[in-house]
Amino acid sequence: MPVIIGLGNPGHKYAGTRHNIGFQLIDALADAMSVRMGPGKGPFHVGKGRHGGHNVYLVKPSTFMNNSGDAVQQVLHWYKEEPENCLICYDDLHLDIGTIRLRPGGSAGGHNGIQDIIHKLGTKSFPRLRIGIGDHYPKGQQARYVLSPFSKEEQQLMNSTLDRAVDASFAFIREGIDQAMNDFN
Repeated sequence: MPVIIGLGNPGHKYAGTRHNIGFQLIDALADAMSVRMGPGKGPFHVGKGRHGGHNVYLVKPSTFMNNSGDAVQQVLHWYKEEPENCLICYDDLHLDIGTIRLRPGGSAGGHNGIQDIIHKLGTKSFPRLRIGIGDHYPKGQQARYVLSPFSKEEQQLMNSTLDRAVDASFAFIREGIDQAMNDFN
């Protein structure tokens, strides 16, 4: 059964920030599938839904971003799923704002949450949906930038980006990562 995990930081302080775009995607997917999220059997919130004849778990870790691997590891263990069936969704500074990219695996690309997942799972082979947040910050201000909210104009662009990311996630559920990449990259 596919598992879609959106990365972010827990708490109201981080809601709506660039680093929490993965959480926003899970919220959009939950809305689209009428899924209620609740506490899971570990450091995560989970909801079970159905799309295109497939059951799917939606997950938001309750760990901080840099410890995302703990939650992902426990989710996969609890639901007896392999990393290849798990789509990790997160922000990417290296992509222009409003861009999405799907990949079947690869390096962390400087993202601490992904690095922790790779370390905890012992593999780089898990699908990813990267959501571009741009890199428009002064030198040395990366942390401040990713923890800042989108401007009003950027949020409008991100709303349409989230719509595409929902569609890409649905393609992953129905057809797998290769076809989703062909359709959305």
